[in-house]
Amino acid sequence: MVRMRNLLAVVMMAGIFSLLSAGIFTVLDAVDVAFTEAAVGAGISTVLLLATLSLVGYETKKSQHSWVLPTTVVVVTGVILAYGSLDMPPFGDPANPIHHHVAPRYLEESGQEIGVPNVVTSVLASYRGYDTMGEAAVILTAMIGVLLLMTSRPRRPRPDQSTDGGAREGGSPEDDHGR
Repeated sequence: MVRMRNLLAVVMMAGIFSLLSAGIFTVLDAVDVAFTEAAVGAGISTVLLLATLSLVGYETKKSQHSWVLPTTVVVVTGVILAYGSLDMPPFGDPANPIHHHVAPRYLEESGQEIGVPNVVTSVLASYRGYDTMGEAAVILTAMIGVLLLMTSRPRRPRPDQSTDGGAREGGSPEDDHGR
């Protein structure tokens, strides 16, 4: 996908990848994550990218700029992120602080408290239900904003109208109100 020049093919490949990922999540019994991946990754993102391509075109153009500055920015950012992660506790260590607060309670008692056998679903739907609802509201608001931006194109005047307020030659704007 990185080396493809046709952006329509890139969007289609990304949508297929998201759909396959959703299938893998379903096989792994993470149905809630699969649903989100299918809806957002394969659904909404693909539709928004296709709509964007209809406005900007399908082919990439050769860059006239040097690649040195963007590469430098990426490398410097990567070094800063790697440096920031040096003091993190080891991955998977049972002595990590994250494993001693609410995680044991969720793992041990969510089946009895919520009645859902999948711990991830019980956390997202019950324990963090308001947070999940807020995230869904943010995604909806962003989608509405993108759709409004995409549909707010400047209107072209009709061929029978001029740019002087709608008056045709030889007439006044008041003459056009009767139509």
